Amino acid sequence: MKLFDIGLNLMHPAFNMDREQVVQAAEAAGVSPLIITGTDARSSFEAVKYASRYPGKLYSTAGVHPHAVKDGTPRTLDELRRIAGHAGVLAIGECGLDYNRDFSPRDMQREWFEKQIHLAGELTMPLFLHERDAFADFSGVLKRNRKSITPMVVHCFTGTERELEQYLDLGCYIGITGWICDERRGAHLLDLLKQIPADKLLIETDAPFLMPRNMAGKPRNGRNEPKYLTHIAQVIAHHLDKDPTTLAQETYTNTCRFFGIPA
Repeated sequence: MKLFDIGLNLMHPAFNMDREQVVQAAEAAGVSPLIITGTDARSSFEAVKYASRYPGKLYSTAGVHPHAVKDGTPRTLDELRRIAGHAGVLAIGECGLDYNRDFSPRDMQREWFEKQIHLAGELTMPLFLHERDAFADFSGVLKRNRKSITPMVVHCFTGTERELEQYLDLGCYIGITGWICDERRGAHLLDLLKQIPADKLLIETDAPFLMPRNMAGKPRNGRNEPKYLTHIAQVIAHHLDKDPTTLAQETYTNTCRFFGIPA
């Protein structure tokens, strides 16, 4: 079984002591390639710099997370444009809206979300999207900018049936994480899985976050890793009544298609 993790925060300090070993452990588990998520200009640059050491195994994105837009400057968009020009950068993002914590003012979040949508359109690159407790404004921004929108994936989908339907109507791919393994918060996603077309499903860990709660032998430190994508895939396959190998092949093909990577 060969899996492709579309989103992990490999440059997070949680991996500072053993980043290379984490990549190697993932590959040994059949999880390769990996896409490192950029969450601001600095982390996006660090991601592409590190990924360049593993061509064909590591890729990255370039974007500003809604939490970080409060620190954006007039130069930030130009920095993202330069970073996105590097080989191995596959998408613009993580970008979007997050009204759950409001670490950045909401009007600023909406402004920077649109800026990154336009940047993706200018560069003809896919969008790697983040939405939490902001669906009405988030979907409104997407609809207003529909003409300039490129292929997009809603990273770490945790929403409702109605939200899923609207995302699919907009042509979005749907990213599923270990949230689906949490019976406290993610049980509703098990019923929604079958509504996601097979050719629109992508899978990810969002490591070091979202450790699969129902996985046996979890590390005590609670740090998620890309190698645990195998467990997430098995849970998804079980609830879709699919062989895990079939699910792996489908999601791998979907990922290559979405990000424009030769299969």
